[in-house]
Amino acid sequence: MIAFVSGPVAALAPTTAVIEVGGIGMAVQCAPGTLAALRIGQEARLATSLVVREDSLTLYGFADDDERQIFELLQTASGVGPRLAQAMLATHSPDALRVAVATGDEKALTAVSGIGKKGAQKLLLELKDRLGEPVGAHAAGQGIGAPVSASWRDQLQAALIGLGYATREADEAVAAVAPQAEEALAAGGRPPVPQLLRAALQTLNRAR
Repeated sequence: MIAFVSGPVAALAPTTAVIEVGGIGMAVQCAPGTLAALRIGQEARLATSLVVREDSLTLYGFADDDERQIFELLQTASGVGPRLAQAMLATHSPDALRVAVATGDEKALTAVSGIGKKGAQKLLLELKDRLGEPVGAHAAGQGIGAPVSASWRDQLQAALIGLGYATREADEAVAAVAPQAEEALAAGGRPPVPQLLRAALQTLNRAR
């Protein structure tokens, strides 16, 4: 197992970071929040989890070991593969997921793209007692199911700037996808940052 990769960031894409390790570029699948903290040419250390399939080897990267542990524990539930586990961590922090499962918060889980009401109920049953107790801010009672970042706007803008876009371009792209985010909020959910990032990139590509 590859527990982590460390080295300069060679390239960034909407879902992937390439980390140079000993002269080899390691492609690592990351959530937008993780990618937002990376900059090309700067040193980075990502905790990783290697997912082995018959036809592929995929390395998933995380900001820290806690995220990686939750990523792997989520996949012990039936029907949860690496992509859905990563989507859950793109929407919620590890502690937010712990609190959601511990309190039976269906709404927090259905905020994740790909999880419906029945799926959320099933996950709450299967993950109960598997994720452990909250260890960070949520342990002090700062709310249930809080998103990974304070604002979807901040997270999205940081991801776009990390991909090399100018601040002005990032601001315009965020404004363009704002109606989609507001629609999700109006429905009682949370803005799906991965989908918003893809939509923002499409807007930027059309503008060029």
